[in-house]
Amino acid sequence: MSLWVAVLAACALSYALKLSGYLVPERALDDERVSRVTPLLPVALLSALILTQSLLDDSGHLTLDARAAGLGVAVLALAARAPFLLVLVLAGATAALVRMLSG
Repeated sequence: MSLWVAVLAACALSYALKLSGYLVPERALDDERVSRVTPLLPVALLSALILTQSLLDDSGHLTLDARAAGLGVAVLALAARAPFLLVLVLAGATAALVRMLSG
């Protein structure tokens, strides 16, 4: 039963957070600083998510494993302006190869 309480509480909090966006005064959103920062937030949040998921282990310590190797290859492929599908294939193949070689 406590799991359902947690799920319902998370749903309610998510809904309240989304609703709070409609309650922000328009003059606050028209501010120049807000309009400069807003387009950058998704990139920053996605970058933080990618780094924490690929460089930290379950206990929160820095670890360099197959995920980090795949991320490195993906960064290099993106820097070389490779198509996104190729970036995904190269990163996945690199991570699989490193895992296979490490045992």
